[in-house]
Amino acid sequence: MDLTQMAEQLRALTDRADIDRLVTDYLRSLDEGTIDEAWARSFFTQDARSETPVGVHEGIGAQLSSTRDAMALFERTVHFGSDLLVDVDEGGDRATVRWNQLSTHVLGTPERLFVSGGHSEAEVVRTPEGWRFRRLALRIAWTRGRPPVLAG
Repeated sequence: MDLTQMAEQLRALTDRADIDRLVTDYLRSLDEGTIDEAWARSFFTQDARSETPVGVHEGIGAQLSSTRDAMALFERTVHFGSDLLVDVDEGGDRATVRWNQLSTHVLGTPERLFVSGGHSEAEVVRTPEGWRFRRLALRIAWTRGRPPVLAG
């Protein structure tokens, strides 16, 4: 293996690690973080589009407001992602990502839980600030408990 091949392999491994960290930090932020404009800029591109069971959201502002509104419905949450699969395109500046996701939501008391399982699919792109979500879709396969209802 020559130096060019080694450099390409190192970049591919670094990209995968950075994308894994993006997903991990995103899921953790839903449970522990402050969801504000800095939060949105650290995870999404300006033109980000997301699909969730409650709708489609376009633009970084919509990512912020829809996530803030959804997370406000819960007392506490735990979002768990596993089996991350990352495919970086040949150009190296875009990747598709898929992971299994289990989300547990406490609705006021520990006895009132809403749990969902499924997977997420994403497109991430390299930006000057690092990898960011351009597209993100949550695909729910099953739920347990009664979900809260968003106002409006």
